[in-house]
Amino acid sequence: MALFPVISNFQYDFVLQLVPVDTENTMDEVAAAAAHHSVGRRVAPRPDKVVRVRRQGAEDFFPRNARLSETDIQPMEALEFIFCDA
Repeated sequence: MALFPVISNFQYDFVLQLVPVDTENTMDEVAAAAAHHSVGRRVAPRPDKVVRVRRQGAEDFFPRNARLSETDIQPMEALEFIFCDA
């Protein structure tokens, strides 16, 4: 377990956020941490959607249950957080 900073580029948000997460967080937990800083503040809630995580500019999402430590994401890397159908 280690503190790990990522940059959140959340869909519909105009602000990039530095978000501290843990290396043992799943992608769903990383998404929840990013959502905490955007949804309900500058982004309207979308309760019918789930938030998925992908690299900035990538097409494929990380598996929702993948732990951050199991990926090759680097500290301070920009990640996109996108609303998707469940």
